[in-house]
Amino acid sequence: MKTAIVTDSGTGETIEQLRQDGIYSVPLQVSYDHQNFNDSLDISIDEVYEKMREGKMLSTSLPALGKIEELFSQLKEDGYEQIFAVPICSGLSGTIDAMAMVAKQTGLAFEYVDCHVTAVVQGYLVRLAKQLMEKGKSIPEIKDVCAQVIHTTDTLLLPDDLQHLKRGGRLTPLAATLGGLLKIKPVLAINEQTKGKIDVIGKVRTMSKAMDTVIERMKQDGVDSTYSITVAHADAPEQAEVYRKKIETALEGVQVQVIKLVSVVGVHTGRGCQALQYFKPYME
Repeated sequence: MKTAIVTDSGTGETIEQLRQDGIYSVPLQVSYDHQNFNDSLDISIDEVYEKMREGKMLSTSLPALGKIEELFSQLKEDGYEQIFAVPICSGLSGTIDAMAMVAKQTGLAFEYVDCHVTAVVQGYLVRLAKQLMEKGKSIPEIKDVCAQVIHTTDTLLLPDDLQHLKRGGRLTPLAATLGGLLKIKPVLAINEQTKGKIDVIGKVRTMSKAMDTVIERMKQDGVDSTYSITVAHADAPEQAEVYRKKIETALEGVQVQVIKLVSVVGVHTGRGCQALQYFKPYME
């Protein structure tokens, strides 16, 4: 069965970048001032953070159904019979359900992996799925391998702007006010155990202590040089470098890449957030 590998802009990559690897993508939506923009197509990560610096209140939503329908219809015309998708997780977005609905309407079989997160892990898994399919692996085998990676994955968010979270409805006004007065920094997690939803795992007084909390969690998880580790910042590169150095000092032999936090996460956490993702890559 001819199968197309599909994802979305939650990977932080453009449609063109992914297409070079034989992967199809649809853009999530970023909105402000009553206007919708296709993520990575009409608005870049840098432009998103520029709007946030201007004080704009942004929001995100799943890809426009028309974009999904356009892609799936074209794939069917091109002879594809099945979609294998690795979208942004169901805990953060309705993208998986939307893709499943459009695939059914279009007459395409639909299979997917819920990565329980987004960003770097999502991008890694969709490429892994493509590579395994090219090696002749079956859909169940691909899902099993992806599950092995997901079991080792964790994502920790250290937001700096509690007022932004309050405006976005993710903290009560009282919690945000008290947090601001006491300089509380929440430590948030999103992973397989939280089913792709953001959960609070700790509260400390400073960003430095929040980073230390995450590093202790990494040690407990046995994170070592065999893991892929990424620090993703929301318009705060200097703090990201501090974070990187703390991790590399605390965990012997590890290497940490630093990138910009994808738009669809940064919009909700606010500027200044430091996100950490780690997972153990698949080894045959």
